[in-house]
Amino acid sequence: MARRLRPVGLEFTETAPVRLVFTARAAAPPASVYRALAEEVTGWPSWFRAVTLARPTHGGAGREIKLLGGVRFQETIMAADAGRRYAYRVDRTNVPGMRALLEEWLLTASGSGTQIRWTFAADGSAPFRLGLAAARPGLGHSFRTAVRTLDAKLAVAQRSAGQ
Repeated sequence: MARRLRPVGLEFTETAPVRLVFTARAAAPPASVYRALAEEVTGWPSWFRAVTLARPTHGGAGREIKLLGGVRFQETIMAADAGRRYAYRVDRTNVPGMRALLEEWLLTASGSGTQIRWTFAADGSAPFRLGLAAARPGLGHSFRTAVRTLDAKLAVAQRSAGQ
């Protein structure tokens, strides 16, 4: 793992030079979505196609993430508010030009389901920021596909638990 990034706090979701915000709705309730995000970390590759490895580190206070294409992150969990919010900061990465990254998943009850808002807050060199802006449509598509896949997986688990 190459470079250490600038440590940022939760306020970075509002102040970052680049903020990409995506929303999607899941039929599953917030508690189920939260459990998949924050408590079943190793399951991420089963529903988020870009993630090839996800494992807790430091007794659950951090995560190691590997993405398609060889991107690696060492992260610190910044917020784990059951059923409401899950946020993590990237501390170390091999992504060139990245200076800071914080991701936040906000979960809001919406009928019997969940409204999910994913904020990707970043800073980096000018080429990194331009690249991230160009990647916005792909990141949005990846997020929406991941939420659909997760929702289908949670629906199957719910049906299996009910039998």
